[in-house]
Amino acid sequence: MDLTLPQRLYLLSYDIEGSGFDPVSAAFRGQLLCAAALAELVLDGRLRAREGRVERTGTGPPHDPFLADVLDDLAPDRVHHFNTAVYRRMAGAEEAVREQLAADGWIRVVRGRALGMFPTRTVTLDRPEQALLLRERTRDALLSGRRAEEVPAGDAALVAIAAEGDVWAVFTPQERADHRPALTALQERFDTRVPGLRVAVRAAVMATGRGASY
Repeated sequence: MDLTLPQRLYLLSYDIEGSGFDPVSAAFRGQLLCAAALAELVLDGRLRAREGRVERTGTGPPHDPFLADVLDDLAPDRVHHFNTAVYRRMAGAEEAVREQLAADGWIRVVRGRALGMFPTRTVTLDRPEQALLLRERTRDALLSGRRAEEVPAGDAALVAIAAEGDVWAVFTPQERADHRPALTALQERFDTRVPGLRVAVRAAVMATGRGASY
């Protein structure tokens, strides 16, 4: 599936059985999407992460517009903190990723008005079977018992961000508790590749008055 990590996380946030988005992580979904973008930019070598800070490597911008915008927000002549980087695009992150997925035929967006006054937006999946495969791939990374080093880096990143971001549509709190050793191993692998980003995600979640339920 040729999707970016933010696009995959957006689809993972959709509760397929409930036909709607996970309400638990809704308040900080923008920050989570930005975190997924930052993770991808580090993993593909466009950003260098160290001890909670990140800097550009000089590699050119990615083709994906949202990833390019997140990268462009980070001035090339200075070091940035993940704690602030996850907020830079949060306001427009969900709309940007949603429009990409709608244009590519993954979702359908219907706009209307409630009581003739209040704007509404309903998102439905146009490829539910493929979205389900995507979710099972991510869940398998944690629940299958595979060693953490055998899990692709992008999948490990999504597990770490979804768990820290309390995305119940991916893993319930009970599942995270039941598979704590495997989750810890994947989190440690993610922390090795993208040091400090998971801490920034946790801080962003806690700033809303929540915390991962595990």
